[in-house]
Amino acid sequence: MPDQSEQQYVIDALSARESWRMFRIMSEFVDAIDDMSHIPKGVSIFGSARVAPDSPSYKLAEEVGRKLVEAGFSVITGGGGGVMEAGNKGATEAGGHSVGLNIELPFEQRPNPYANVRMNFRYFFVRKVIFVKYSVAYIVMPGGFGTLDELAEALTLIQTKRIRPFPVILMGSDYWSGLVDWIKNTQLANKMISPEDLDYFRVMDDPAEVVRLIKQVVIL
Repeated sequence: MPDQSEQQYVIDALSARESWRMFRIMSEFVDAIDDMSHIPKGVSIFGSARVAPDSPSYKLAEEVGRKLVEAGFSVITGGGGGVMEAGNKGATEAGGHSVGLNIELPFEQRPNPYANVRMNFRYFFVRKVIFVKYSVAYIVMPGGFGTLDELAEALTLIQTKRIRPFPVILMGSDYWSGLVDWIKNTQLANKMISPEDLDYFRVMDDPAEVVRLIKQVVIL
């Protein structure tokens, strides 16, 4: 059994590791802010990495990325495959800023080749801050838990007035209708949210209409 001095050595070593972790976190923030400071009017596109290139969601995200750039916006994604890759592809091929905020994961997430501005993150929460700080709108396409996480984060910050409201668009009414019905019929019906909270997001399908809505709200 370790004696008291050995136990104290372990405690001190763990404390030192935690202190150095704070420096890694600070470094990640500094690097990301430096890289993102020249990115104008970013619109973040979220969605599943599991979407195949021949799927409707991929083609839709590609079109959205292209139209956003043509309208004067930059495109920001999580930097992975699927919907993220499609959004970056559309933006890059349209000649715009195409940002990929890649997260280090043990599986699934690999940087896509279409982001012309690339960053790697170790910490999810740092990446989330950068998404919010440099986005003028969120477009949330079909996705899984990670997509829902980003959606809930934005809506919570807007609802609690921690950030200024910006457009949050759920793209794909067929995919999101079940969630929207649950929000209305369960959360709202049980007074877990207020009626005005439903105004914090829109459900849309047409890329041109999505870009038009964002342009109405954001001054280029």
